[in-house]
Amino acid sequence: MKKLVIFDLDGTLLNTIADLAHSTNYALNKLGYPTHEIDQYHFMVGNGINKLFERALPEGEKSEENVLRVRKQFIPYYDQHNADDSCPYPGIPELLSNLQTAGIQLAVASNKYHSATQKLIEHYFPEIHFTAVFGQREGRNVKPDPTIVFDILKIASVDKKEVLYVGDSGVDMQTAANAGITACGVTWGFRPRTELEKFNPSYIVDSAEKIKEYI
Repeated sequence: MKKLVIFDLDGTLLNTIADLAHSTNYALNKLGYPTHEIDQYHFMVGNGINKLFERALPEGEKSEENVLRVRKQFIPYYDQHNADDSCPYPGIPELLSNLQTAGIQLAVASNKYHSATQKLIEHYFPEIHFTAVFGQREGRNVKPDPTIVFDILKIASVDKKEVLYVGDSGVDMQTAANAGITACGVTWGFRPRTELEKFNPSYIVDSAEKIKEYI
């Protein structure tokens, strides 16, 4: 029996790819750089927004200075438009509600910057109480560094063996492994099943309902 389930956000709880793509394209366009199709962003996200911008910039333009220029354009726009097209994946609201009713603690560990992570969780899941909601914070390494998981465990006061980590990418599977907790990969997110399989998670599921079986 698990006492805590930690969820990734983008590609796991919410399909946010269109809003991320549109906001990044807005910033690139403002700075005179070429933009990308939405589908191309599936392999740019997952390691924090600075890495997203580095991947989105053209070859020869991927400097730290340019990344920060894109970030300056992106954040105000994304803060206004991060819920335009985003939505929970099928079965996710019901899963969270069922787990909450069962007394399971819930938490979020995301590489999205912290304020946007909190805003989206509050917007889409107002009825759910999360023990902790952490995005990328100043002075904390991004996943797959396990620090974000350890910060959640301190608040939840549970043992590692009582935790299930749910995510859609290799980064998430690595994060769980680095933290020494059980990993569950989901196939409805931004990355293919083959990427999840490379990291040998304990479980891979095709539906939110299936996650309950492993808790």
